[in-house]
Amino acid sequence: MARALRCLEAAFALYFISHVPITLLLDLQALLPAGLHPQQLTELLHWYGTTFRDPMMLHPPAWFKAFIYCEAFLQLPFFPVAAYAFLKGGCKWIRTPAIIYSTHVATTLFAILAHILFHDFSTSEYPGPRTLRERLILSSIYAPYLLIPLLILFTMLYSPQYNQVEKRKRK
Repeated sequence: MARALRCLEAAFALYFISHVPITLLLDLQALLPAGLHPQQLTELLHWYGTTFRDPMMLHPPAWFKAFIYCEAFLQLPFFPVAAYAFLKGGCKWIRTPAIIYSTHVATTLFAILAHILFHDFSTSEYPGPRTLRERLILSSIYAPYLLIPLLILFTMLYSPQYNQVEKRKRK
């Protein structure tokens, strides 16, 4: 059991470490003025958006920009802290922040996935997914950002390592 938890913690650390460059180099392009990122990164984002038919990344609606602001100002500062805690392993103090992070991200991803699956993209400035296959492919790109936070949440809630109630000593 301890080995399985340690593997989960390593996977969580990798998730948070990998999220830093993704946020800084790709996601924040929606918020920052054009030309601030190197041309190659702008081209990479445009390639991604057109190849996978993700108009939210190319021309984000206001609600999606609000999620990116949350990512920039709430999640990004948390990424190195969480990466440290999970790399070190067994840091009980990460439990509450990880629960807050996980529930926040899961909530935003439910909205994003619902938009991908049910929105009519025929009027979008940039081409969105048209077929069920295209919607499922785009959903599969976002899905790990739902599944991993849910796994973190369940680990924090149900793992004995993180869910021990400490008894207070009476004086």
